[in-house]
Amino acid sequence: MIVSIDDLRQRARRRLPRTVFDYVEGAADDGFTVDANRRSFDRYLFRARTLVDVSKVDHSTSLLGEKLATPIVLGPTGLAGLLAPRGEELAAKAAASRGAIFTLSTMSIGTIEEVAAVAPAPLWFQLYVWKDRGVTRALVERAKAAGYRALCLTVDVPVMGNREQDRRNGFTLPPRIHFSNVMDVLRHLGWVLRMSSSPRATFGNFVDHPSLTRTDAVGIARFTNSQFDASVTWEDVEWLRSIWSGPLVLKGITCAEDARKAVSLGVEALVVSNHGGRQLDFLPGAIDVLPEVVDAVDGRAEVVLDGGIRRGSDVVKAIAMGARACMVGRPFLYGLAANGQAGVELALDILCAEMDRTLALLGRPRLAELDRTALRVDAPASLEPTRSSARRETSTVTLRVGGTLDT
Repeated sequence: MIVSIDDLRQRARRRLPRTVFDYVEGAADDGFTVDANRRSFDRYLFRARTLVDVSKVDHSTSLLGEKLATPIVLGPTGLAGLLAPRGEELAAKAAASRGAIFTLSTMSIGTIEEVAAVAPAPLWFQLYVWKDRGVTRALVERAKAAGYRALCLTVDVPVMGNREQDRRNGFTLPPRIHFSNVMDVLRHLGWVLRMSSSPRATFGNFVDHPSLTRTDAVGIARFTNSQFDASVTWEDVEWLRSIWSGPLVLKGITCAEDARKAVSLGVEALVVSNHGGRQLDFLPGAIDVLPEVVDAVDGRAEVVLDGGIRRGSDVVKAIAMGARACMVGRPFLYGLAANGQAGVELALDILCAEMDRTLALLGRPRLAELDRTALRVDAPASLEPTRSSARRETSTVTLRVGGTLDT
């Protein structure tokens, strides 16, 4: 019986070959940041109010002027189509059915146009600034023509992070069967049969690009790898601002200095994110830097939290600390691997039910009523080895309403 996101994770683990599941779980270096994203939520405890009418609970919100039934954005995840045939399309339709936003990754298997054709929900398109700015401009123009509402620029990948498990597994695109993984693949013939109906197993947005010298999956992968640009600066943000007329979102902001710079350039929303722990290791948990960014923008841009969300109560904590919404990646991927579109819908239903229950028990029946007075702060997360650790001593840290975290 599936009643939690972790249950979906276990189902996904059983249904996917280890190489593919490890790609989803992938962490940079020692995995400190991945763990910190989860551990950090343990610091923030609720201050519950009682004798409040909670007969009607409302977790609806708005983001960049768009009314949403839930404060959840499905984040950009490369190669979601490896988990289920036409995975990006299924996830986008699931988001539409639940009043959430779906963000298509540049590195998706489904194309910009294919996803837009099936998803009536608000769509965002995630972008990298490539070495060939003509490639970047073409992607922006395609997203604009297809009706994507916002452009989400990922800014924390000047170079690729070191994901050692993918290297040990020999992860490639398309996935290859070799001596070290043949038995694992044979144990997952259901996945093999499902994926045999997939139209492609490569980066779909580049299939017809004129610069390709090889149009097979290996050639496309080599082309995209060659396009990552370590020289991208704030000038490129200004350039994107000049060619994209819709809302611009920067994903990968983790400090006040960058937040203030972004809003000075007219960026409408910031995603506080450490890339799910897949890039630089030994960053703090995303929730721990959220107040710094919220205070830095001071209402001049909307803030979204990305990193470590596994419970609806995590979403409530982030909203109380000033986030407008939360972006999730692995939770919806678990659902997609577990049961396609229905699995993604179930993941969203689980998070929303947990949000409603938390709001009711907290005595704050509407998201709009949340602020930092709804939280206490416990001991520093970095001192705790695991989320399931034993009872901890409480420090004298307090949470100042409308300000930063003070000791």
